[in-house]
Amino acid sequence: MTAFWIVPWQFKIAGFRYPPIPPTERTITMTTKTVGYKHVQNHWDDADVANMSPAERLVYRSNCLGADQRITNTGGGNTSSKVEETDPLTGDTVDVLWVKGSGGDLRTAKQANFASLYMDKLLSLIPGYRSAPDNGPKTPAEDAMVGCFPHCTFNLNPRASSIDTPLHGFLPARHVDHMHPNSVIAIAACDQSRELTQQIYGNEIGWVPWLRPGFELGLMMQTEVAKNSNLKGLVMGQHGLINWSDDDRDCYELTLSLIEKAAEYIESCDKGEQTFGGEKYQTLADDHRDALLASLLPWLRGQVSQVNKFIGTNETRASIMRFVNSHDAARLAELGTSCPDHFLRTKIKPLYVDWNPQQEDLDALKRKLLEGLAQYRVDYKTYYDACRHDNSPAMRDPNPTVILVPGIGMIAWGKDKSESRVTAEFYTCAVEVMRGAEAIGNYIALPKQEAFDIEYWLLEEAKLKRKPPEKEMSRDVVLVIGAGNGIGKSVAHRLATEGAHVVCCDLDETAAVATATELTEIYGQGIGVAGSAISGCGPAIGLRVDITNRDSIQAMIQQAVLAYGGIDRVVVTAGVFVAPGRDGKLPESKWKLTYDVNVMGSFNVVDMLRKLFAEQGLNASVVLTTSVNAVVGKKGSVAYDTSKAAANHLVRELAIELAPLVRVNAVAPATVVAGSTMFPRDRVIASLTKYEIPFSESDDDDTLRNSLAEFYAQRTLTKQAITPADQAEAIYFLASEKSSKTTGQIINVDGGLHEAFLR
Repeated sequence: MTAFWIVPWQFKIAGFRYPPIPPTERTITMTTKTVGYKHVQNHWDDADVANMSPAERLVYRSNCLGADQRITNTGGGNTSSKVEETDPLTGDTVDVLWVKGSGGDLRTAKQANFASLYMDKLLSLIPGYRSAPDNGPKTPAEDAMVGCFPHCTFNLNPRASSIDTPLHGFLPARHVDHMHPNSVIAIAACDQSRELTQQIYGNEIGWVPWLRPGFELGLMMQTEVAKNSNLKGLVMGQHGLINWSDDDRDCYELTLSLIEKAAEYIESCDKGEQTFGGEKYQTLADDHRDALLASLLPWLRGQVSQVNKFIGTNETRASIMRFVNSHDAARLAELGTSCPDHFLRTKIKPLYVDWNPQQEDLDALKRKLLEGLAQYRVDYKTYYDACRHDNSPAMRDPNPTVILVPGIGMIAWGKDKSESRVTAEFYTCAVEVMRGAEAIGNYIALPKQEAFDIEYWLLEEAKLKRKPPEKEMSRDVVLVIGAGNGIGKSVAHRLATEGAHVVCCDLDETAAVATATELTEIYGQGIGVAGSAISGCGPAIGLRVDITNRDSIQAMIQQAVLAYGGIDRVVVTAGVFVAPGRDGKLPESKWKLTYDVNVMGSFNVVDMLRKLFAEQGLNASVVLTTSVNAVVGKKGSVAYDTSKAAANHLVRELAIELAPLVRVNAVAPATVVAGSTMFPRDRVIASLTKYEIPFSESDDDDTLRNSLAEFYAQRTLTKQAITPADQAEAIYFLASEKSSKTTGQIINVDGGLHEAFLR
């Protein structure tokens, strides 16, 4: 057994001391080194860190590492620094381990994403663990140690420690980087991994076999360093790379150089056109592929969403196309992934569909997908039944999260856009790992039992249960037509608060994009760096649409589907009011425009979505915007009023035609002046004049609108002005599952106009 004992302020583990360098001997060298890299990028700048604290330098180092996806994947890998801090209780100087906390991402990490632990308390856990009668890999005793980490917390830091904490705490160096670079994982996932590690790195980098992250792996690494104190790092079988140094910049540059060396070796063995056995199929032309995907994705989304609804991401980058089009794709895809970070998102394996894009059509692809999905679910249940333990969580969704199609690329699925982009990113990394491993030997995947024990790890299950509940619309894609301003913009913002992915559409493309940009700035682009073209989007996109033009609507639908995989809810707030001339009449062209927008526009949108809704097979909802003018006869707006009366009946007709899959309802606003394009300055002044409301020509637009809004408010029973937010709240109710038993209805949101009461 490895010797371990404690002496004041120094820990001795099998012959070496901790701290390895006393504080008085430690210096940070700031001399700039010139090192050329081809396969990674050096982001370090001494000027950036000159005035940073050690903990701040750790965040900086982490951001530098995470900024290069060739170094580590989104959310993957972790970093640490052992630094001197002042104990808030005693005032003494103590050594503290700052380490990336559970669920963090290096690229976007802040100080709050790092856990902090007293080093003496963390190391004091080792004797207790070793004396436990049931210790060992994947034992309850090992898992129980995670529950001890909070007792080691320094300064009440609320960030939970990750299961990788022992890997950092039990190594003697002051700074540790654990990365998931594709090039090193390729070595780790090769059948000659140990021999290749020695061949590429010599004696400065050791090797440890696969072991699930945790206390035992930390002890295993500790033992390896005890055997050879000259080690600078370890290749972790089927997992990744870990390396260390007593200087943080040296640690960073060591990480880069080790990854660079692995990538150079793989490049020297590259098979060129014979990569993955060479090309079997050819990629479809972009326009053909996009049209096919637009037809396929809603149907496919319905097929994989039988347990949970998914949001999609398409990936068509060259490296993915080379893989899916290759002779070896079917064989390698069946093996599954290697790195546990990849596996948690991509499941035990992807679904590969052997479809010939040059000879077979969409119907043939759907037939093969149906067969493949059915077999995938059977295979997943077989895998679960064969590997489960008595205390394993119930089987999760058996549908694939990654689907590979020759000629088309990869389609990844997740609970929201961010998650699906991460899934796509991880399998893109897995493809690069397989490419490297096959170039230097034979790729081997994680054994199924080990994969299962990661996927169904009770600690991971507990982490999932601790996550906040999903928002109501977090798995929904919503079209909001008229989102550039007024009611539509308020609707877009309201639905986004419920987690919806919002496709902001407007005749004014600039306004639509502006609304989508606002939403993305508020809710964030999300993590994950995958997604080709529009599919690399965040929670909102802005598109132009002319609802009087079916080609324009079709183009908008195609882009929305390529972005997210389908459409669940549609809100149409677009409308037009054309004021009559001084004679009270409208020319025929303006009558036509009024009906084309207010009636036919809404019909066009819904009619063109019928097929999508039917093929998707998921419950959907439509909310149109009519007006209380539809039921109130008066002078001066006959074209508008009759068009809204037609729109009211359109709601009822569509509700009957689209039932039971799609609900159709409407809100009927009245006199929403604020933010409405239907109330430009000229119309407001005309109304103020008509109602003999005092105003000055020098008044600004807002002042004029507020005067008119207050006049309208006083005509209502509630005496309150009607705002876009009021309409948005009613639209949210009708669009959401809160009104799941309501269809064919029009709700007035008018402050209480008794003239519009139902008769």
